[in-house]
Amino acid sequence: MNKTELENLAAIRIKEAEVLLKAECYQGAYYLAGYALECTLKACIAKHVKAFDFPDKQLANDCYTHNLAKLLSTAGLKQKQAEAEKQNAEFKLNWAIAIEWSEESRYDCEIEEQEALDLFNAITDNPSGILSWLKNYL
Repeated sequence: MNKTELENLAAIRIKEAEVLLKAECYQGAYYLAGYALECTLKACIAKHVKAFDFPDKQLANDCYTHNLAKLLSTAGLKQKQAEAEKQNAEFKLNWAIAIEWSEESRYDCEIEEQEALDLFNAITDNPSGILSWLKNYL
């Protein structure tokens, strides 16, 4: 997948999460919202990959994860994220909510409405949402 495809996939997953929230399908909404964040982080990483460059093996290995903290670091955004947290308490709270997401949530049948709404809002809440912030680095 390339950067554009990852960005498009993230947008699709956010729309799907919103539809599922409205349909009271909280488990799926939670999973897809987090997956949209994962795709956006991978798009940030893809921005740094140059056409025709031989891929760095460690970078390639680091990209094949669902761990949001590791993806943030691989994208080179850990310091920027820390700076954003110092400047914006709401962004800090949003990141604290988002970082709890895991791909394992796809198996969690116990996710309730508030948890799904909290994650969706943390990711999409403008201007303090995680996706809005990440768009600065796409």
